[in-house]
Amino acid sequence: MFTAAGRSAQPSPATLAMMLADARLPVGGHVHSGGLEPALRAGMPVSDVPEYLIGRAGTTSLVEAGTAVVARHAVLAAGSDSWQLRSALADVERAWAARTPSRTMREVSRALARGYVRFARTLWAQHPGVAECESTPGGVARPIILGVLAAAAGIDAAGLVRLVVYDDAQSVAAAMLKLEPLDPAIPAGWVLAACASAEPSIDSLAALTSPDAIPASGAPQSEEWAEVHSRTTQRLFRA
Repeated sequence: MFTAAGRSAQPSPATLAMMLADARLPVGGHVHSGGLEPALRAGMPVSDVPEYLIGRAGTTSLVEAGTAVVARHAVLAAGSDSWQLRSALADVERAWAARTPSRTMREVSRALARGYVRFARTLWAQHPGVAECESTPGGVARPIILGVLAAAAGIDAAGLVRLVVYDDAQSVAAAMLKLEPLDPAIPAGWVLAACASAEPSIDSLAALTSPDAIPASGAPQSEEWAEVHSRTTQRLFRA
């Protein structure tokens, strides 16, 4: 995968997971506030942000994490069978879309996914899952490419769930520092609390293999805020 001085090297799955969760990875995450900007615009007080993070960890994040885990399973099960892979990932995408009613949130997810696809292309250009995501008309959802990346990188299902939950919470925390500046140590504590709240769900999510089993724990209020936000002309984040 990587070459240096004529030798190849394979980083550990843990290292790759840390890279994927790093806000400095240039995949466009800086344009996404995890729904925080529209929530604050709608009148949610800053004091409610910690509970907002925990709420996302038990709703939206579980949908995203479950989708990523099932996508990972689909890639591993299909192997080199391109037809099976295409069909399986399409089924996962449809299940995710059915659980994400907001058109704005679906569009933002696919926009973020394009950044991950570009990243994946530099490391696993020949991987069938990466090639399938790259060639899918209209693109794929962010949790789909994260599942593909986990399969390519050797990240296990439990690690993938934690990555998705952490990334979502960290997106909100990073946005908070731009929307309502405060001591950076404070939202860091909120992120840890949100991740801890999701721990009881890790094992059950990691065991998912069927699109039908992906949680349907949506957040209708956040969906509504996202739709209103998409029509706002002065905003810092897309959603």
